[in-house]
This record gives sequence, structure tokens and C-alpha cells, in this order.
Amino acid sequence: MPGTISRGVRAPIIREGDDIVEIVVNSVLKAAEEDGFTLQDRDVIAVTEAVVARAAGNYCSIEDIGEDVRNKLGGGTVGVVFPIFSRNRFAICLRGIARGADKVVIQMGFPSDEVGNHLVTDDMVDDSGVDPYKDVLTVEDFRRLFGYVKHPFTGVDYIDYYQKLVEEEGAEVEIILANRPETILNYTKNVICCDTHTRERTRSRIQKAGGEIVLTLCDIMNAPVNGSGYNPDYGLLGTNKATERTVKLFPNNAKEVSEQIAAKLYEKTGAKVEAMVYGDGAFKDPVGKIWELADPVVSPGYTEGLIGVPNELKLKYLADNDFSDLSGEELASAIRNAIATKDADLKGNMASEGTTPRRLTDLIGSLCDLTSGSGDKGTPIVVVQNYFTNYSK
Repeated sequence: MPGTISRGVRAPIIREGDDIVEIVVNSVLKAAEEDGFTLQDRDVIAVTEAVVARAAGNYCSIEDIGEDVRNKLGGGTVGVVFPIFSRNRFAICLRGIARGADKVVIQMGFPSDEVGNHLVTDDMVDDSGVDPYKDVLTVEDFRRLFGYVKHPFTGVDYIDYYQKLVEEEGAEVEIILANRPETILNYTKNVICCDTHTRERTRSRIQKAGGEIVLTLCDIMNAPVNGSGYNPDYGLLGTNKATERTVKLFPNNAKEVSEQIAAKLYEKTGAKVEAMVYGDGAFKDPVGKIWELADPVVSPGYTEGLIGVPNELKLKYLADNDFSDLSGEELASAIRNAIATKDADLKGNMASEGTTPRRLTDLIGSLCDLTSGSGDKGTPIVVVQNYFTNYSK
């Protein structure tokens, strides 16, 4: 009777230099022994990106960021377009950017950032008469229209907070609020696009409008600076605050770690498991309006068996349509047979409607993120079993 099982696994507190593969393997085997489960082929062993990067020492400082920014944008005035509003995700990066510029012009989107952190509510913008698609607001305009609005979850006024961060690093700062990326070119031609998922579109629009040096966060810290950590694919995207002067970067060894975990567990158990490194889940809070995925991807590394999307039939469609005249074991048998003999690609088949074809790594990584949480559960490892079984088995 059991279907998919997602099981959080506790691990030691992981420090820089620890063997993350050995820790994951030993923790999973110990959990299996204590909880009485056995690893099977195609079980998924997942570990959060935070401890993978921590074990590898993939950190950089605001001094490293500042040097990289100054080398790549030449100092002077640097535009920072569409930063997310986050003390954990972006604040320390902003400190580093300020270190590499004489002046920082921050262009904030409104009423919210890309991942749903609101400066003001949609209703407040509607009532103000402001056109968010065209209008450009100064801080003075914003205060006159909306006053001092603190984020409902953090209690932070991000306009004031980001302004002070830049000033504390010795740079001049100007903040504007506008949703057209090209607006930044009225202030500077050298720009860092700081949005996560729309970054390439933002960059393209600014370049076409006359931007000279137009980078994304992927282009900052994509190589070591003074022996620092780095990420060749995502740079500063996916960072988390470590201290007030350092950030932990997205791991740059996720694929290797995943493959080594799978290989070592096969060696010890004979089970051909899949493995992955996961970060934020790809889901949105319908109440708080926050889109959880502030990382560039859900999973930066995984074994090859996790490539692809589900190919599933909708059981209720089969029961209500194809086999509406059947019941009991006859109905169950017919559905099992339909699943067992389904086409390799169900795209366009009405019997698959409602089964959104999201990537397996996005689905499983989201499940793992919800299982492990982001607080004090202490379960940075997740074992997912029976994910690839279905009603026909």
C-alpha cells in the first residue's frame, strides 16, 4: 500500500573541509538501520546545497566581490537593477558591489521584487494612481505616496536598509523605483542585472537600449578572486549570507557529489540509487505571495537518471471516461493495464491532462525542500522512496 515516502535524515553539523559524501552515505545507512528501511533501486538520496557548499568552503567576502566588480565594471557609477529584497540573499552582495563602485544607483521594481517580496501592496499602487509600467519614482515620490512601509515578515524598510548598506561601504547611493529595465540608462551605462529568473531578458533590453557594460550576477564571482570560492555557472546567484562580511556561494561541485554518493551507496548496498543536490523548492506561497525559488535552479547537480519529466496518466480521467462502466477489481485491473501499456510520450493525450510536465529535479527537489525545511529540523539529507513506482506495480 505505501506510495511515495519522503524521509528527512539528520546529519552532524557540517563544517568546511568535511567529507560531504562520506557524511551523507553514513547518515543514510544509519537512518536505514534505525528506522528499518532498505534502499531500493531508483530511490533518491538528496542533500541540500547549503551543506555541500559549506563542506567545500565555497565562500567569498565583500572585499572579493568589490574587487571583481571594480575590475569588470571599472568603478565609477554602477547600476544595480531589480535586486530582490532579502537580508539573507542579497544584502551582503550589495555591500560587496558598493565596495567596487564610487556610486551605486539601485533600481527597484515595485510593488514587489521578482520573487514576491512586496515594498507596497498591489492595492496601494492602484489607489495611488501610479502606473507601474511607465512611471519612475524617486525615494521622495515613494515616501509621499506610500510613506515608510516595512516588510510584513521581516519588519524591514528595504529602501532605507539598502541605502544604509551602500553608504556604510563608502559609496554614494541613489535609489529609484521603476519597472522598465532601460530606465537605469538615464543614470549609468554600466549595469549589473540582479534579478534571478528574468536576468537575461533584463540584460537584453538594457543592451539594446544602449548599455555598455551589462552583466548579471552570474558574471560576478564566476572565477576565484584572491583564492576565494566561486561558481562558474551562477556567480553570485544562489548565495546565502554567512556572516556580515561573507556569503556562501551556490556549490560548484554538485554533480560530482551526487555521482559519488550514488556510487558509494551502490558499493555498500547494491542498490542503484539516484542522487541530487537541491536548494530552494519551486513553489509559491498563496498567502504571503513569496515564490520560494530564489536560487537560479532547484538542483545544481544530479545523477543522469533524474533527467526528464514525468509521463503519467490521470487516474480519475481513466475512471470517469475510459472505464466509467467498470468498478471494483475489474476497474483496478483495467487501470493497471492502461498504465503498464501507456505510450512512452503522452503529450497531447487527454488522459494525461492535469499532469503538469515539470522537470523531475524540480518536483523532487521541491519535495525535499519542504521535507528538510530551512530552520532547525537538522535534516539536510532526504531519502525519497517509491517515487518512480505507480498504480500498476
